[in-house]
Amino acid sequence: MTASSSVLVRPSDVNAASPLTLGAAPSSVLATNGSVNFGKYVGKLGQIDWRGLAAPHKRSWLWQHFHHKQWQYVALATADIFCGIAIVDVGWTNTAFAYVFDRRERRILASFSQDGLPGLSASLNTHPADGASSSFRFLKNHIDYRHLAASQSYQLALECGDFAIDASFDAQAAAPFLSAIGQVAGGSVHATLKSSGLPLRGSVHIKGREFDLSGGIASFDHSNGFLARETEWRWASAHNLELGFNLQAGYFGNNENALWLDGQLISLGAAQFEFDPAQPLLPWHIYTEDGLLDLEFQPEGCRSENKNLLIAASRYVQPIGTFSGWVKASKDAPVRKIANLVGVTEDHFSRW
Repeated sequence: MTASSSVLVRPSDVNAASPLTLGAAPSSVLATNGSVNFGKYVGKLGQIDWRGLAAPHKRSWLWQHFHHKQWQYVALATADIFCGIAIVDVGWTNTAFAYVFDRRERRILASFSQDGLPGLSASLNTHPADGASSSFRFLKNHIDYRHLAASQSYQLALECGDFAIDASFDAQAAAPFLSAIGQVAGGSVHATLKSSGLPLRGSVHIKGREFDLSGGIASFDHSNGFLARETEWRWASAHNLELGFNLQAGYFGNNENALWLDGQLISLGAAQFEFDPAQPLLPWHIYTEDGLLDLEFQPEGCRSENKNLLIAASRYVQPIGTFSGWVKASKDAPVRKIANLVGVTEDHFSRW
């Protein structure tokens, strides 16, 4: 797919009543004068590097050091299992998690969560797609994720305790990625890249059991910016090769809300999440205010984790399940039905 040649749309221009036509992603989050290339774009950001950030978004070195957050998240989905993997660097510390959820038995089969050593355990470079490289190492546990330029694919290798993942996902014929650069209330600026659904192959090994990933779908999220001391969001994501979506309500507004449909990337307006935070395994109702998406999410199980590190805390729940409902490419387009599309939702609060 080639990017649209239409006029750049900035966050302030968002009209929730109709889908946006997206401009092509810039090579960097910053212009040569240090100003920010704000917008929601089709295609891959070349680099998320905030060095050279100019006023009024630049803050003191100390403020930026403690507010800089970046993460790499990967989702792997098949008919049998769902895997979620993340490497997170919050400046003063870092962490990683990985889990395997059995969709047939509706339970977590394997789980890893580890806080690392600041500046040592986690490494994330500034390339969110082409040239991406992220890793986490702690004792004998390791997670390695990277882009392979020769094959235009991504590779994930993981060994954490009693389970291992060896996966690759092909981006050669993928629908265009979403890139977004925006402001954050209480913070400064933030950028993210979300992939479309990518064909998956490889295997997962757990205590002598092997799960084949062939025929599954991978997707990933790379995010990097200066966030508020207290940050919260609700999130939903699901993909196959023809259709997918990314929705967020919280710290980043509707900057990253998008629909992938038959190879096209369509901007979505503000998302509403109706669910019971005390009972996240009950059905969720999720819709966008522009009338282009209306879905029910039926959880099959979840991963949750609460941490209290005195100076920091987090509350996190990520249900795994299926989405059903409908989407539309535009206000006047016909409805496209969705049934049993595998993905996740998330309810997250961090004091970091």
